[in-house]
Amino acid sequence: MSKSRSSTPTRGRAKQRAFCIAVLESGDDLSELHELLRTAGVAVVGNAVQHREQPHPNTYLGPGKVGEVKEAAKAADANVIVCDTELTPRQERNLEKELGMSVVDRTATILDIFATHAGSAEGKLQVELAQLEYNLARMRGLWTHLERLGGVSSGGFATRGPGESQIETDRRLARDRIAALRRRLEGVKQTRATQRAERDRAHLPQVTLAGYTNAGKSTLLNALTGSDVSVRDRLFQTLDPTTRQLDIEGRTYLLSDTVGFIRKLPHQLVDAFGATLEETRYADLIVHVVDASAEEDDLVEMLTSVEETLEQIGAGELPRLLVLNKVDAVTAERRQELQFRHPDGILVSAAKGEGLAALCAAIETAFAQTLRSVELLLPYSEGARLAELHEIAGDLHRDDTADGVHVVARLPAGVAERYARFALRA
Repeated sequence: MSKSRSSTPTRGRAKQRAFCIAVLESGDDLSELHELLRTAGVAVVGNAVQHREQPHPNTYLGPGKVGEVKEAAKAADANVIVCDTELTPRQERNLEKELGMSVVDRTATILDIFATHAGSAEGKLQVELAQLEYNLARMRGLWTHLERLGGVSSGGFATRGPGESQIETDRRLARDRIAALRRRLEGVKQTRATQRAERDRAHLPQVTLAGYTNAGKSTLLNALTGSDVSVRDRLFQTLDPTTRQLDIEGRTYLLSDTVGFIRKLPHQLVDAFGATLEETRYADLIVHVVDASAEEDDLVEMLTSVEETLEQIGAGELPRLLVLNKVDAVTAERRQELQFRHPDGILVSAAKGEGLAALCAAIETAFAQTLRSVELLLPYSEGARLAELHEIAGDLHRDDTADGVHVVARLPAGVAERYARFALRA
């Protein structure tokens, strides 16, 4: 079973006009691919969905469907075919040959968006690494016009022509560049570790905003901290992690915004952005932000995608809060439904400032649950340690005794370990 449809642009002729294709077991929703293309500045002029259990190994679509798409794309005045999954190099080459126009898959589309949005030197390095790893397996097709020059010897064996030599040269250069990028990103990772160690010495609780791309994480960061992180209604607006201070009831937290997740996030990006995503693993609390204005099925799918990615990067066991953002865009009936379906979720409108007090209270409560009760006896010579305790401890009580300062307090687990030698009891 399959279905297709095409349309033509109603305004001026766009420079890049995409005809979208997908192989799905059921349904025909390509809205996320459309949003990716909108973010990339590409107009969508038509869709074609084929229902089958597995894509065709050679052409992705079945042979009959390829012919239908060729006619529909031509009628829609498309000049590029975009696939809603990652194609194998063979599928990509065969589709381009059959359809007579460029074929781009989902991964290449996301990489293009990342390349456009990368602002920091680190972000650009990460994008370049992901692009090189993606393109390495596809280099053969770039030199097919030279391969034909190799010819065949009289003995029937193919000789080594300039095409093959050029492919080998390019692959070697690409591998060398990949190795160099990985070394530079390893340096970035070490720098982050140093910065993280400095933050740890400050004993400030670390809260990370995670969630689907375009869920409003940057808007929420701005609303909570008064910062001015760039915010736009497009996917992957934030690539580089941003950290700001958040004050709640006299306690200072470090609140970080990170790159958004997406369904079928390419593994090249998960690998390349390891240094960035690593920040999430060291959070004391993850605030999982989701777009509450999405349809319930889409909302659940977004929740699942983010949870799977958190597991993938080693952050699956960290405590988290669920924040249902953009509630200003839903009806009163939908709010009730959200509260019923997601009873642990906090309804928030970062844009309107609604629900922020409740979210801050929830962060404070969640952090308090991670504190450990300790009873300490500090010598008077440890005045610096005592001053530190006053800064970081919750519910601190002290008594001056003949032997030193008797302290009963609640401390973060990591901090409590550093005071173990002063402990009277655990």
